[in-house]
Order: sequence, then C-alpha cells, then structure tokens
Amino acid sequence: MLVDSHCHLNTKELLPDLDSVVARAMNAKVECFQTICTKLEEIPEILEIVDKYKNIYCSIGVHPHEVEKSEAITVDTLIKLSNSHPKIIGIGETGLDYYYERSQRDIQQDAFRSHIHTSQATNKPLIVHSRSADDDTIEILRSEMNNKPYKGLIHCFSSTKKLAEASLDMGLYISIAGIVTFKNADDLRDAVLYVPLDRLLIETDSPYLAPIPFRGQTNEPALVEHVARKIAEIKGVSFEEVARVTTENFYRLFFEKN
Repeated sequence: MLVDSHCHLNTKELLPDLDSVVARAMNAKVECFQTICTKLEEIPEILEIVDKYKNIYCSIGVHPHEVEKSEAITVDTLIKLSNSHPKIIGIGETGLDYYYERSQRDIQQDAFRSHIHTSQATNKPLIVHSRSADDDTIEILRSEMNNKPYKGLIHCFSSTKKLAEASLDMGLYISIAGIVTFKNADDLRDAVLYVPLDRLLIETDSPYLAPIPFRGQTNEPALVEHVARKIAEIKGVSFEEVARVTTENFYRLFFEKN
C-alpha cells in the first residue's frame, strides 16, 4: 500500500472530478492522502473533502506565497484552527520561498515561526516548503528546535544536501515528489541515495509536478507509485519495500503521539 503525504485536492484541476481521482488512487493501492492547506480561506472546502472521504486527512496553514495577503497569522489562531477538526493532522505548508518571493522575506519568516510555534504547542508535524532559502530555513528550524522540539518534514525536497543533512540532524523527515523522475534531477537523486529509507516519505504535490512519463499533464495521487518506483531504483531495493517503509514512516510521523 502507498500514501500520498502531500496533495492539493481542492484545486480546480482535481476537485470537479474528485470521486474519480480518489477511485484511481485506490486502484493504484494508495490507501491514504493528506490534502494540504495553502491559505486559511480554503479550510471550509478542505474540511468538506475530509468529511466525505474516510481515507483523506488534511493540514492547516498558509503557504509563503500567501502570507503577505493573509490576515495576521497568529499562533492562537493557528492553534484554534488546528484543533477544530479531528482529521487535521499537520501544520502547513509553511516555510520560505525566495525564488518567486511573492511575499516579503521578513513576513515569510515571521509566519514560518508562528507555524513552528503552533506545531510545538499541538504536537502536530510541521510541513515545510523551502525554495532558494536553505540557509534561512535551516537557521529558523534549528533555533526553534533548540527552544522546544517539534516533528516535521521538508516537503517536495529539491534543495541541497546541506538542507537534507541539517533536517535529518534535527530529526525531520524528507518527502520526495515527482521531480525525482525528471531528467535533470541528478542532485536530487543523489540526495535520495543519501537519506535513509526510514526517513523518507513520498508525495505527488498534485496537481503539480507530474512524474515522468506524465510530465506536463495534471498530476494526481494515483501517480505517487512512480515516485516510489524511482526511489526503489535509486536505492536498489524493491518497490514493495519502499511502499511499505514510506507508508510506515507517514503513520509514525503523523499519528504516533510522541
């Protein structure tokens, strides 16, 4: 069985035909999904999805692209929202994006810390987006970890080995998406080889980043199989082993109380 640890099921590409999307995923042996919040205005729509499908869970948070357009992102607000529904299991996605820089860096950093404080207060794992911001991501993660430990992962990992090493040192997980199948992703494949299998998760980030041979098409949770197969190829283990361990990792991270 497989888990898609990070997808966006409320998007216009997937929501209109969500019954079929879920059915195709189940046929591909995807047993569980986490649909990710990127702005607080999405929460009612996301909760409708998790109420309809027993195997879909969700997060709450504000993506770094959205933080400058959002109301004040306070820890009290995030804690209240995170405890508002039993199927909210993660905090995020949050983090830093200096590639597009659609929000000012200081606002991104403040929001990132608010999400971390929420994770610390609720014991719900932090879901981190980091693009072209490795040094600041590491500094904020580490300084907050030193203040009070928390759980989490770097989602859709496509950064440097430096970020992978620092994240692993802090006890975080690394989540791999379809980018790992792309022709020019040698550095990412090297990182996958470096990260222990028991610290890896898999995701689609659908409807974005469809893996080869579907690149350019709408991505969906059924295609997470191709991510698992590529990881198996890189690590020289069976597909079944990658499916089993990444599924166990997901449940350990998001459902074990520790």
